[in-house]
Amino acid sequence: MRNELVIRDLHARVGDKEILRGVNLTLTSGEVHVIMGPNGCGKSTLAHVITGRPGYVATSGSVTLNGTELLTLEPSERVREGVFLAMQHPLEVPGVRPVDMMRAAGVTGNVESQLAEQSRRIGLRTELMERFVNVDLSGGERKRAEVVQISVLQPKFALLDEIDSGLDVDALGLVARRLHEATKEWDLGILAITHFRRLLHELTPDVIHVMSHGKIVATGGPELAEQLERDGYEPFREIE
Repeated sequence: MRNELVIRDLHARVGDKEILRGVNLTLTSGEVHVIMGPNGCGKSTLAHVITGRPGYVATSGSVTLNGTELLTLEPSERVREGVFLAMQHPLEVPGVRPVDMMRAAGVTGNVESQLAEQSRRIGLRTELMERFVNVDLSGGERKRAEVVQISVLQPKFALLDEIDSGLDVDALGLVARRLHEATKEWDLGILAITHFRRLLHELTPDVIHVMSHGKIVATGGPELAEQLERDGYEPFREIE
């Protein structure tokens, strides 16, 4: 069965400010979709609304995963439905170990062994996963640790909020290749938010979306990234 994440006419606000103004997008198992756009256009807000971050309020529209409306669910319930958010700035969680977090999320079997195996696959020292979540990890190590979590949890869809931020070239290659492998291993669907085309050199997108002023204003293939690199976002502001 193919999984499907469907966003329809999604409007959302943060405080009194409307950020999303009618987002439409459909993501299917195994696909890689990329959202690009200028700062403040709503890219990260979209990820936070989908996953239910407090303070990010959907005012109309829908987000369904295999027909289940996510917007009516608590954040923990959305995770159980199969949505994972890799944050731009992963937070420290003192007192909680990755193995405890994975078990709380429902992972069974030898969780320590699974974490160690996935750490080795992405070039992360296995002993780092024995610490409290993200405590005393560098920015790049935190990003790789999140990919380890994705690999153990095996969600249906991963929302990647600037996962390339803070990664050097080698680490970015490891992260992108591991995520690409996941689209084949268990049909992971990926929605990646990024400013930089360098992520796309390793994580080949099926679809690229351009967002401006809270809406998707253009959709295309990998060639769209080349146009953005050449012309910037100004041409797309004109077609809202």
